[in-house]
Amino acid sequence: MCHIRRSATFLADEGGYARGPALISSQVMSRPATVLRSARRLLLVVLASSGVALLAIGCGTSKTTTASNPVKFAAEGVLTPAQVAPALSLRNYLGEQVDISSYKGKAVLVTFLYTHCPDVCPLIASNLRVAQNLMGPAIAAKAQIIIVSVDPRGDTRKAITTFLARHEMTGRTKYLVGSAHELAAVWKAWGVGSERDAKEPQFVNHSGLIYGITASGKRLTLYASNFKPSDIAHDVPLLAAR
Repeated sequence: MCHIRRSATFLADEGGYARGPALISSQVMSRPATVLRSARRLLLVVLASSGVALLAIGCGTSKTTTASNPVKFAAEGVLTPAQVAPALSLRNYLGEQVDISSYKGKAVLVTFLYTHCPDVCPLIASNLRVAQNLMGPAIAAKAQIIIVSVDPRGDTRKAITTFLARHEMTGRTKYLVGSAHELAAVWKAWGVGSERDAKEPQFVNHSGLIYGITASGKRLTLYASNFKPSDIAHDVPLLAAR
């Protein structure tokens, strides 16, 4: 059985890094036995802080459908009612303006990463690539992946170019950047935590979720950092149809 605890509001400090509970750290993610517990705990915290009812949460292997929600999503978390996705308009690492509202009609997957992350970020990026491959070209064309930086200092154009090439995501995602102030506003709107690791400041402790947005622009599904690529491949057509 899952128990949801309340989450404190994430606040941005003077350096632009939001602070709050349930951030995924490199130290935590380096211990395999804790990965699933940490990912699910973070998912529960975000769901609780969203102020909405929980329709389905993957604390076991079963998924939930109800009479009011006959569509069976593979996501670990499904929000009911679906929320209008927060505003998201930033430049990508190439300097091009990207606005999430321009992708109405498509499923959108939004996540928050940084290029020097040693563990969870490469995992998420690689598994998103696998999910795209599982979809095939026709279904993948119905989805847009957006990555938002949680490290305004370290996510330079060169670093992002290298990161995307390493994980074979060049041209397959929009990697958004901005000043510490600009990014902190986005993190707050999306309920995302981001802070420098106190012991190892080259690392950033951050929320490691993927948000599924419907074609009508509503935030509906949530995936933990250790999601199965097949789950997202399954859900994209359902998100694109809503």
